[in-house]
Amino acid sequence: MTASVTTREYQPIPLPHRMTHSDAEMLARATDFYALMQQRHTCRFFDDRPVGREIIDQCLLAAGTAPSGANRQPWHFALVQSPGARKRIRSEAEAEERAFYAGKAGKDWLETLAPLGTDSDKPFLETAAWLIVVFAQRYLVGDDGSRHKNYYVPESVGIATGMLITALHNAGLSCLTHTPAPMGFLNEICRRPDHEKPEMILVVGHPAADATIPAAALDKKTLAEISSTV
Repeated sequence: MTASVTTREYQPIPLPHRMTHSDAEMLARATDFYALMQQRHTCRFFDDRPVGREIIDQCLLAAGTAPSGANRQPWHFALVQSPGARKRIRSEAEAEERAFYAGKAGKDWLETLAPLGTDSDKPFLETAAWLIVVFAQRYLVGDDGSRHKNYYVPESVGIATGMLITALHNAGLSCLTHTPAPMGFLNEICRRPDHEKPEMILVVGHPAADATIPAAALDKKTLAEISSTV
């Protein structure tokens, strides 16, 4: 998106795609969607079966419908499939992870992670069908090289990423959010400019036949714990 978009005059149009469902229909739809999302599990074990680019593209388009500050859409999704790039990402990420688990994370953090069984070995970075690196754009660059500030960037990118994860699950794929820190090496590998900050790597593909998840991952907070009414 170029800076010229920001100068467009306000032109209201009637609300498109208006939904008109009864309360019973809305409850049924909400209940069905909750049932679908209960089947989403973070997966760390993938097989190498391919996933068509057209499937990923449709999920990215769904993520691109997310709301954003001033409609700046400050995200970029870099798809990584080449073995060479994936090998480099794994090497760099595991170097950071070894330092993390060696003590950089701190005792409390490592104790919190213990029930999940994570460690510094990240073979999924080379095994899964796709890596999607999520970048947050601090500002837009106009055709003339001018810079234009983006707004609510972390919030906007977080919403879009959540919608992407949901779309991938809806398509029948498994996903893992991976956040080695620091992640500056991803700009070079993905050939992204300095004003874009890598936020995470989404590992996407088919789960391995013998894939497991930690039992602790099924522990979700109750409705009373995550919501309140005033």
